[in-house]
Amino acid sequence: MSESPYRLAWRVTEPIHAMVYFVPEAPEAYERAGLDDANAGYFASRGAVFGACGPGIVAATFYNFNPALVATMLPAVWAKTTPAAMLAARLEAAGAALTRGLGAATIAGPEMAEAAALARTAAEAAAGMPQGRPLFAAHAELPWPDEPHLALFHAQMLLREFRGDGHVAALLAAEISGLEAIVLHVASGEIDERFLRGTRGWSRDAWAAAADGLRARGLLEGDGLSDAGRQLRAVIEERTDRLAESAYRVLGETGCLRLAELTRPMSRTLVKAGFLNPASLTSRRSV
Repeated sequence: MSESPYRLAWRVTEPIHAMVYFVPEAPEAYERAGLDDANAGYFASRGAVFGACGPGIVAATFYNFNPALVATMLPAVWAKTTPAAMLAARLEAAGAALTRGLGAATIAGPEMAEAAALARTAAEAAAGMPQGRPLFAAHAELPWPDEPHLALFHAQMLLREFRGDGHVAALLAAEISGLEAIVLHVASGEIDERFLRGTRGWSRDAWAAAADGLRARGLLEGDGLSDAGRQLRAVIEERTDRLAESAYRVLGETGCLRLAELTRPMSRTLVKAGFLNPASLTSRRSV
């Protein structure tokens, strides 16, 4: 089945947002804001939209992190910094990283401005549909930055959280927990267990127990996906796409294809330069 223009627009543009969780500019900005622990910086910067919150709402909405890991950092971080400072630090980091990665000419170019306008149109359409999407809804209340490259980052961040909340709904409907979701992801062969288990804070015993439960349900064969497991993951992804599509309909297929056309070279540049390299997190932080 060919990829829909709606999914294409999200997938191709996503590196422009996701890079902020991997680049060195982020922990540097968080340290200036008062946090010298990059792990805590991730949870505080993304969870700051909920205010000076505790671990419960962050563990619930981030979904696949061990709640015990989140509780080691929240609410303790708010004795060192504030939600407003962390939100500003994340945007500062995104701006610095995009400028470094794409260069001043691209940052100030007409393609950037056009892409930002298209992505903002989709994100603002999504903002009219916040029901059942708590992490997105909280982000949607943030002010829009003026600079086009920051507006594009902000729009894609909103669209990512809109999609993410829908993905959580799809997982819940399939009776797949956060831990089980990442066990299935590793079983697909798309990502390394050590990275995903470690960054999400799960022990080997908890991982093994989740895998045993998935085998009992017929979703794993050994350490790999069974046919039923592959089918379930495909169903979950299709539901996620369908739930996210509503944000992009305002652009139509033509607008989605244009957004992907504009952002593809930007995203490729960032990926090729290692801006989304998981190895950068090994000794730095969770993401």
